[in-house]
Order: sequence, then structure tokens, then C-alpha cells
Amino acid sequence: MKSLFDPAAHTEILSRVDQLSEASVGQWGKMTVGKMLCHCQFPLKIALGDHGPSKKVNPIMKLLMKSFKKSMYDDKPWRHNLPTAKGLKVTDDKDFSTEKKKLIKLIDDFHQQKDKKVWEPHPVFGHFTHHQWGQMQYKHLDHHLRQFGV
Repeated sequence: MKSLFDPAAHTEILSRVDQLSEASVGQWGKMTVGKMLCHCQFPLKIALGDHGPSKKVNPIMKLLMKSFKKSMYDDKPWRHNLPTAKGLKVTDDKDFSTEKKKLIKLIDDFHQQKDKKVWEPHPVFGHFTHHQWGQMQYKHLDHHLRQFGV
């Protein structure tokens, strides 16, 4: 599984983000490209300690989500139209250029953590290893970039 900590994967993701335009249309789902760029920032912010759930996570939901944890960083691509957690949904329109710049900065900021060894637990999924954090971030970005054909 590729990791966003790997320089080649980091470069690949940035190249794919660069291929997006305001005219890019999703091949599945309801998000516009601006909303997708904004949505993709949330997991990176969570990893960097800049974003958490807006409210306390339901313990039953947390337990159910932990059963899906391995799919966050395995080699199998996520299926289309997976539901988005409430706290990670983007409902208002977003400016493409602004969101693209923000996402690129967060991708770079996350990549710069490639030597970090100790990570805070994910607020829903709990503990991830360093490698799992990198794989999960790559997989999420890959999922949405494939959604928009890049």
C-alpha cells in the first residue's frame, strides 16, 4: 500500500491534484470539485491535530467504525458512494482555487511529518501506526482523486 510519507507517492498525489480544474466533475457521488477539495482536508487536519469531531462521538458508532479500521489502510480500493461522516461533510459551496491551495499545503505539511514516530489516536478509529497514518491519507486522497477522474 502506498503511503503519503513516501516521496514518490507524495509527488504523485500533488500531480493528480494539479490535474483538477474548476470544470472537473465527479464520476460518482454528489460533491462538487470544490467541496471535495475541502472535504479531503479534514483527515489531514485530524492527523496534524488541527481538527476533531465537532461533538462527542457516539460510543456505539465508534465501536462499529473500529470494525472497519483495517479497510482504512489496506490495498483494496474503497467502493464508490461510501457514506461521509457528518463532521466531514461539506454542505456549502467552496472556491476551487482557495481549497486547492489549502489542500496542497496540508498534503505537504503531512508529508513533512514522515519522521514523526508518536501520533495521537484518531478520534474515531483510535490508534494508528506511523505507516498506517501515511497509508490512510494516501488511500483517502486516491479515492477522491479517482472520483474526479485523476
